[in-house]
Amino acid sequence: MTIHQDILTQKAIELLQQLIAIPSFSGEEDKTGDAIQKWLNDFDVKTERQYNNVYAFNKHFDENKPTLLLNSHHDTVKPNSAYTKDPFNPHIEDGKLYGLGSNDAGGCLVSLLATFVHFYERENLNHNIIMAATAEEEDAGEKSIRALLPILPNIDVAIVGEPTLLDLAIAEKGLVVFDAVVEGTPSHAAHPNDNNSIYNSIEVLNWFKDYSFEKVSDALGEVKLTVTQISAGNQHNVVPAQVDLVVDVRVNDCYSNQEIADILQNEAPCKLTPRSLRLNSSSIDPDHDLVKSGLALGRKTYGSPTLSDQAALSCQSVKLGPGDSTRSHSANEFIHVHEIEEGIDLYIKILKGFLTR
Repeated sequence: MTIHQDILTQKAIELLQQLIAIPSFSGEEDKTGDAIQKWLNDFDVKTERQYNNVYAFNKHFDENKPTLLLNSHHDTVKPNSAYTKDPFNPHIEDGKLYGLGSNDAGGCLVSLLATFVHFYERENLNHNIIMAATAEEEDAGEKSIRALLPILPNIDVAIVGEPTLLDLAIAEKGLVVFDAVVEGTPSHAAHPNDNNSIYNSIEVLNWFKDYSFEKVSDALGEVKLTVTQISAGNQHNVVPAQVDLVVDVRVNDCYSNQEIADILQNEAPCKLTPRSLRLNSSSIDPDHDLVKSGLALGRKTYGSPTLSDQAALSCQSVKLGPGDSTRSHSANEFIHVHEIEEGIDLYIKILKGFLTR
């Protein structure tokens, strides 16, 4: 069954409107999962489901071939208080489709779904294709793509659908959040104290402010270290025993998160405890055929400072999709209809160049 691209595009836009109208906060995506399954089933695509992760294999899946994963998420954050439009009322004004999740990452998701359907029945592709519409991306939950990956066949390369203005993010920074403790001697404020934890924190803060990691990435630049929170004491007349800091570290592809933790715990002038080491940086070889296919179509490459489900993948991956990341999590979120149309067209052309070479 060959489906005209214009029809697929219109059906994709209709699905996005349907998804916007269904609340799908992280962990509560069962209804959008149902809608995605029905949409694929209407094109005679056989679907599988794990929790609220919906996935499908191309019709002529061959275990002897390498596999390409197409992935995006259907959960959303909660709407912020600055909304003036109903976040669950999908409507088009001046070519903009408004609604919660329209840009992050509904436009990417439905564009990838349409692309998957386009290639679903194709024979003689050089890669298998798995489409995964996954849940709990916004909070990196336990029932997200992290739960799905262990039951999937080996993935060799992936496209993660996130809004990138249709340029190719060939690298993405990882994240480690540290809890830091600056210690001192608790005392009454009226008495002398040459080991005041708050004063001790001045030296520690300056150390973090001036610290830099040696390795600089061509795509992602330097590792970025930022102290983002500080708290201490609860009485005006008591010197607290410690000052608590939170340190946010955005990791380039020159380091693993474990290496970052080892370096900082060895060198920092205070106690540091990482909350998690699982959100590693991601990248793809700039000379990978998937990247070359995008470059041949006039797209640019860049390094992304923001996290996505790429962090869960161990294979090479590229982040690519319609929409603009600066609109994500904003009030009155929207995506241009033409961005979805262009997204589907670009995905299909990139995969045609990659899968049929």
